Amino acid sequence: MAAMAPGGGGSGGGGVNPFLSDSDEDDDEVAATEERRAGLRLGSGSGLDPGSADSLSPQDPVALGSSARPGLPGEAAAAAALGGCGETPGRLSIDAIAAQLLRDQYLLTALELHTELLESGRELPRLRDYFSNPGNFERQSGTPPGMGAPGMPGAAGGGGAGGREPSTTSGGGQLNRAGSISTLDSLDFARYSDDGNRETDERVAEHEVPLQERKNYKSSPEIQEPIKPLEKRALNFLVNEFLLKNNYKLTSITFSDENDDQDFELWDDVGLNIPKPPDLLQLYRDFGNHQVTGKDLVDVASGVEEDELEALTPVLGNLPPSLETPQTVENSLLVQKLEDKISLLNNEKWSLMEQIRRLESEMDFLKNEHFAIPVVCDSVQPSLDHKDSEDSGQNPVINNTDKGKDKNNHLSKSDEVDSTIPKENFPNSVPRREKEEVPSSPSSKNAVHFDKPNRKLSPAFHQALLSFCRMSADSRLGSEVSRIADSEKSVMLMLGRCLPHIVPNVLLAKREELIPLILCTACLHPEPKERDQLLHILFNLIKRPDDEQRQMILTGCVAFARHVGPTRVEAELLPQCWEQINHKYPERRLLVAESCGALAPYLPKEIRSSLVLSMLQQMLMEDKADLVREAVIKSLGIIMGYIDDPDKYQQGFELLLSALGDPSERVVSATHQVFLPAYAAWTTELGNLQSHLIPTLLNKIEKLLREGEHGLDEHKLHMYLSALQSLIPSLFALVLRNAPFSSKAKLHGEVPQIEVTRFPRPMSPLQDVSTIIGSREQLAVLLQLYDYQLEHEGTTGWETLLWVVNQLLPQLIEIVGKINVTSTACVHEFSRFFWRLCRTFGKIFTNTKVKPQFQEILRLSEENIDSSAGNGVLTKATVPIYATGVLTCYIQEEDRKLLVGFLEDVMTLLSLSHAPLDSLKASFVELGANPAYHELLLTVLWYGVVHTSALVRCTAARMFELLVKGVNETLVAQRVVPALITLSSDPEISVRIATIPAFGTIMETVIQRELLERVKMQLASFLEDPQYQDQYSLHTEIIKTFGRVGPNAEPRFRDEFVIPHLHKLALVNNLQIVDSKRLDIATHLFEAYSALSCCFISEDLMVNHFLPGLRCLRTDMEHLSPEHEVILSSMIKECEQKVENKTVQEPQGSMSIAASLVSEDTKTKFLNKMGQLTTSGAMLANVFQRKK
Repeated sequence: MAAMAPGGGGSGGGGVNPFLSDSDEDDDEVAATEERRAGLRLGSGSGLDPGSADSLSPQDPVALGSSARPGLPGEAAAAAALGGCGETPGRLSIDAIAAQLLRDQYLLTALELHTELLESGRELPRLRDYFSNPGNFERQSGTPPGMGAPGMPGAAGGGGAGGREPSTTSGGGQLNRAGSISTLDSLDFARYSDDGNRETDERVAEHEVPLQERKNYKSSPEIQEPIKPLEKRALNFLVNEFLLKNNYKLTSITFSDENDDQDFELWDDVGLNIPKPPDLLQLYRDFGNHQVTGKDLVDVASGVEEDELEALTPVLGNLPPSLETPQTVENSLLVQKLEDKISLLNNEKWSLMEQIRRLESEMDFLKNEHFAIPVVCDSVQPSLDHKDSEDSGQNPVINNTDKGKDKNNHLSKSDEVDSTIPKENFPNSVPRREKEEVPSSPSSKNAVHFDKPNRKLSPAFHQALLSFCRMSADSRLGSEVSRIADSEKSVMLMLGRCLPHIVPNVLLAKREELIPLILCTACLHPEPKERDQLLHILFNLIKRPDDEQRQMILTGCVAFARHVGPTRVEAELLPQCWEQINHKYPERRLLVAESCGALAPYLPKEIRSSLVLSMLQQMLMEDKADLVREAVIKSLGIIMGYIDDPDKYQQGFELLLSALGDPSERVVSATHQVFLPAYAAWTTELGNLQSHLIPTLLNKIEKLLREGEHGLDEHKLHMYLSALQSLIPSLFALVLRNAPFSSKAKLHGEVPQIEVTRFPRPMSPLQDVSTIIGSREQLAVLLQLYDYQLEHEGTTGWETLLWVVNQLLPQLIEIVGKINVTSTACVHEFSRFFWRLCRTFGKIFTNTKVKPQFQEILRLSEENIDSSAGNGVLTKATVPIYATGVLTCYIQEEDRKLLVGFLEDVMTLLSLSHAPLDSLKASFVELGANPAYHELLLTVLWYGVVHTSALVRCTAARMFELLVKGVNETLVAQRVVPALITLSSDPEISVRIATIPAFGTIMETVIQRELLERVKMQLASFLEDPQYQDQYSLHTEIIKTFGRVGPNAEPRFRDEFVIPHLHKLALVNNLQIVDSKRLDIATHLFEAYSALSCCFISEDLMVNHFLPGLRCLRTDMEHLSPEHEVILSSMIKECEQKVENKTVQEPQGSMSIAASLVSEDTKTKFLNKMGQLTTSGAMLANVFQRKK
């Protein structure tokens, strides 16, 4: 492809530079051809017909002949062009002169001519197109200085000066750009689209010509070009960078606001695929200072022999003095000569390939048109250059108007043309033998006829007259416009040439409109390289495609895949994905990830399970963008639906575990919705669901529980358990398919309806049992037979269901007994799992298979009260999971009664055996989260309230505290408070004390005034009744409750009740004789005062109760806990200062005492001491809470 870079069109692999050599005719042929053309020009008048011989068409192989080969220097070529020795040439056209200058590589002279013509308003298309093409001047990347790029023999780099004229050679016609990157002139902004695609500009590419020449012809203001969009964006970036570096921040902000369509933090946003240039200061300092030293200059004389010019190659000037050895110079020259030969051969190869394509197109044209010959009048012009006129399309196709003439007339006309037009001037002509074999086509019957003029003007006059029609076939675009495609193949060829030029000039927001055109061309184009380029354009069509644009591209890729088949999808589409797997923009990587899934059905199965799977695995492991990994997971799911290589099962399992452990919730959710169900379906087909997948996950959970005795990894437990939960539909579908009745499940007659609530709501359609089975009707028939089988015929011979009953359930119940009952998250996860399992397998299965196994383990009966085994099971997580995961699956009356009875039995047994209540509390917390169970729980607690045993009543009182926060105030007023007041007058003091936390919680959560007064009165009776004066445990419970609810309680209740009573309790504690009790009370008081210090306390309350209480507490701590005494002294001191300063300061509003009275030093001491104390974490947390 490197040899094609200078091509005038740049249209993929078929572009040929019309200004460079592309044939190897010898010198005599060239001279003879030029002589003939000179004669033709002299005979055709002064008018220039673009289709005539002197209009050197880019498609003319003779006009493109080599003119700078050894042995034919520029002067000789010019002489040949003038018709040979001894003849006086006529006046040459400007176009011919320009062509000769370009052919002989007198580029500066040609540029001067171009400038003169521009200023006089007579722009020449040939020169405009040549100097507009960056490929004619740009050194190819990777070419060492002084060496011609591939396809550019003799294009030697001149050095680094930005202002001197680059040297040229006669070998390849490449003009080097200025080497300096220190000036804005060297930034080739115009050649890059905002997608980074290099494209030519239709105007004169002033950035592609030497700097000194631009200074010469751009000095006049009327030809100064306006700033281009990419130039503006680049300058904006540099200006903003300058403003920031020099602390003009406000100006920079304003500048950024005025250019809100540009990201000034990222140079790539400018849209140029070149490194960021130096800053403005550096550009300013370097401007105009590029003085060229003598050793860098090489004098080149125009018109010298090629061997002499090669001896002066600039590579010598660029070598350091230490390296300029004769051996090095010889090697450099040898390498350059060899590369020149390679480039010439490449040029010739591509030129010949282009000619072959055009010959084929010409053959098709001639076959379709039945060899109608373009003529102007009755006689055929012997001197007409058929090739020029054919390609330029200026001569109309005129058929003989005599309808009576038959096929022989046409063939005789063809013979005449063959005999009069030389073969070298008609390279695209078809041999007559082939023409005669061409069958007549239907299109020849509808040939187009034009009226012949009844005039006697000479053909030359006609040609000259037609030349005044302003038509341009010399440019790339003109060449395309002048040739109308006449077949599918020629249309595809034309689109392949034109689309690369169209795409960069379409707005980014509208480029998806080109997708159908690109895809059709890529499907039908005969050239693999052109197809590859078109698909590359498709994947790079939009820099950062949004969701809708990506969907459109994917739709096109799928349509392409359906049309071309798996082989071409693998060979043409997959490489485009692979190229962009590490693209810097996540949107492009997202397109790759989505493409892998969308194309999976259309790829060869070997590629699906190898290359595509590896690509997705790499992206899952390495990509940092959540959206990309989410798309990867979805594509992996699709792959799992098509893969059929059992050897990839283990790799799929590892990918599954990796996806489940992903830190992003999006990725994990996609895994459960797509990847896991698809993988489970494949696992089921392989027979590994019950033998490997589910047992492996269960074993991993057991291992976690064994290793997590001192700290369970709840995240991993959730990961494995949620995977098991997502596998339940697949497991149930397997049970149905392998049931004894599966062969009887036929769809006939009326199909029974499935209840809407029969199954839990699936996370995705892939987890819907009806989708897995095939249809909702088929599932309904199977469910009917399933229920009948369980109820009447049993499970004999039903291997898949027996595995669930005899292996899965016992292992799950054993695991449940090992988890920590105080872990709310673990209890909730297992509860949800059993709920989904029971709901999926149905009520009959739950009642006959699941409940009996739990009941056997729990053994709820009065005889087990003193049994250590029975008590041990009741204190484990088995109780809450059975209650909340199994007994709540169905909510009919008998189910609710069973749940109530179970909870009552558990409460009774735990109370009577003095066992921990954690399992019962976990059940109440889990059930209390659902308001539907509040009434049921209150029924259970009322059973405890009226129980004959004080132990059970005490347990019921403590359970109310858990229930109050979630129950609405109506139920609290009607059911909770009456029950608590009943218990508060219980004969047993322990029952009365047990009600205090529940009363405190009511004070914290309820806002009804009447309800609060009732609770306040009850608490006051505990504190003021003489019978409780010496009740140490009651005082301790009240102080703990005040410390817990005080900061969040109603302010009036806190000010009028909590703080004054704490003061009284502190005074009473000073008189306590038993040091252990005194210290215990003092410690709880300290925690309560610490929590209340965060609240707003009025000055009166501070003076009358808060400070006196703190002083009493300090008195206790002086003797019992000196470390507490230090903190209390600091608090008292600050409170006193605050009270004294109140008279001179304005009121502080609701500022908290803790924030206002603790200075930095005191705060540091306070926190240090608090870290040393052994007070409870819950109380310390309240120190820094404000009232919500």
